[in-house]
Amino acid sequence: MEKNLGKSALVIGGSLAGLLAARVLSNHFENVTIIERDPVHNLPESRKGQPQTRHLHGLLVEGLKIITGYFPDLLEGLQTDGIPIMDMAQTMQWYCYGGYRANFEFGMKGVITSRPFLEWQIRKRVLDLPNVTLKDGYSVQKLIASENNKQITGVQLIKTGQETAPETLLADLIVDASGRGSRTPKWLEELGYKKPPESIVTCGVGYATRLFERKETQPENLKWIFITPQAPRQRRAGGVFPVEGNRWMVGLAGWHGDHAPTDEEGFNAFAKSLPAPDVYNIITHNKPLSDIISYKFPASLRHHYEKMDHFPDRYLVLGDAACSFNPFYGQGMTSAAMQALALETLLQTNNTLDGLAKPYFKKVAKIVDIPWQTAVGEDFRFPETKGKKAPGTNLINAYIDRVHKATHHDTVVGAAFLKVMNMLEPPTSLLSPRILWRVAKHSLQKN
Repeated sequence: MEKNLGKSALVIGGSLAGLLAARVLSNHFENVTIIERDPVHNLPESRKGQPQTRHLHGLLVEGLKIITGYFPDLLEGLQTDGIPIMDMAQTMQWYCYGGYRANFEFGMKGVITSRPFLEWQIRKRVLDLPNVTLKDGYSVQKLIASENNKQITGVQLIKTGQETAPETLLADLIVDASGRGSRTPKWLEELGYKKPPESIVTCGVGYATRLFERKETQPENLKWIFITPQAPRQRRAGGVFPVEGNRWMVGLAGWHGDHAPTDEEGFNAFAKSLPAPDVYNIITHNKPLSDIISYKFPASLRHHYEKMDHFPDRYLVLGDAACSFNPFYGQGMTSAAMQALALETLLQTNNTLDGLAKPYFKKVAKIVDIPWQTAVGEDFRFPETKGKKAPGTNLINAYIDRVHKATHHDTVVGAAFLKVMNMLEPPTSLLSPRILWRVAKHSLQKN
């Protein structure tokens, strides 16, 4: 234990954000309890409360760096279970804006696995910690506060789906990592606080996903495939990831109601309609192993806790419970990891748990600002998108169009783009004189 700040901490939610929060808290509290409303089993699984986990997920390089910092044996464990560790730029087959991005050596390793498998690997390591316990199958009903409601002291919970007497768990610090369906705004109102300001930007994204057999002898066995639209003219996308168990996970996506059907004929026709044949070739040359499942994501949602004038002590919010992005851009897990690391930094430097909320939410806002603007900026390419649009969005998108096209041939621009995509560099790095010149040169050559 790095520094003992209290006897006990609670984490609401046992998905990836909650597991990372518990790992951080284990360094600073004698006991950490994770409360998860669904039953949890010691195997890879998509629980009732996390339907999105059955679809394509990307762990960006920055997120992988943070997570392996907490779990140094994770990569070795994934490799032992047959998960390839690969250079993402060498293995990508990414069609966008009329061509394929050029392959090159990125120099940074990535992993491709299903979300349930990755979460199971992390959960095993978190629950192996001697001071972390999981209380699964329990739902938090409300927060317990001090007499003046200025400090959260615990939670009231019940057995999920059962009419039993409520239990009370007290703690020195509580972190809500319960995901997009977080009830923190409602709980705060019950205690006399205002709800946090919200930002909502619609996208109307829908997914359809199916698993296929992957033959190890196929030359493209370790390629990952992405076909992304040239919006707003195109609004359909597809992806294929090589996941554990020698399977392809194939996902089809569309914006603003243009969603892939869940019958085989419609699913295949949607894949065939994409601007490149790579996804369609996979599904027509490999045996399907699952039904087609769907998932709808209507809008990105951000709770601005950093803008609240009053917030109770000893209570924090992390991950999708604070901000959930359009999942197509793959930022959620990495954003949660960065927020967990920010919490670690505060706990290391603070000698008290009081007054933690304001500096914490300030850090979270800074972390979330970039992926939020990146995601909603892309979604604003579609005229149907509703919400607050930042000034200059159209101009930035017009430049990014040229960046995409330059990556077809220029690996320097390609590397700069992937660093931004993986949250290793800010988007402003794409405006450096070196990149501006190369993008402009490519545009002039094309013209």
